[in-house]
Amino acid sequence: MDSSFDQYLVATRFYDYDKPAVKAWADQVLEGVPGDPVEVAKALYLAARDDVSYNPYVFSDDPKTLSASHVLETRQSYCIPKAVLLGAAARYKGIPARLGLADVKNHLSSPRLIEWLRSDIFRMHGYIELYLNGQWVKATPAFNARLCRLMKVEPLAFDGVNDSIFQEYTDDGAQHMEYVNEHGEFADVPMDFILEGIQSAYPHLFDSDNQPRSVSGNMESELLK
Repeated sequence: MDSSFDQYLVATRFYDYDKPAVKAWADQVLEGVPGDPVEVAKALYLAARDDVSYNPYVFSDDPKTLSASHVLETRQSYCIPKAVLLGAAARYKGIPARLGLADVKNHLSSPRLIEWLRSDIFRMHGYIELYLNGQWVKATPAFNARLCRLMKVEPLAFDGVNDSIFQEYTDDGAQHMEYVNEHGEFADVPMDFILEGIQSAYPHLFDSDNQPRSVSGNMESELLK
């Protein structure tokens, strides 16, 4: 692997696998897992998907909330930080990782979330790309298995070979999600770019000082009602 991949392996303030908690989590996940990079990636993916509950209401403009260590501290987050957690653990184990961003249309969500966003377009949806067997492969650990069961979709699997970016259909055949705009891939988390995109898409979520308005919520609880 040439030096051009170094940028996808280093620890940063977001991919902070230099923090003991991130290392300990990854090491625990990989106990008994063969050292093959694909098997490592698959195990880390499942853990990032299911150890942290998906909750978009915890969005903040505080940079620390997009770090892997913060995700492990809170155990609830949304797509971008969960992808960063997977990427940080992968980098720690020598697998190059980079963040991908896109806008997606959700066809299945809680009514309150749609009301909160005033849109069914989710701006700045995050996934991770891992470099495995000589190619970049997309993985999306956003939606934990319990949430997927409540939404009547299969939890998104990842085999380390094929792109895994969305559950296209629900159990009853209805369309679930489609990607409507790609923003590209990034060696580190482009915090300013993400905030600008979210502010332009959902200006009502910010006050006159461009600070996110505080909101509480939990998608799993909403779907149980």
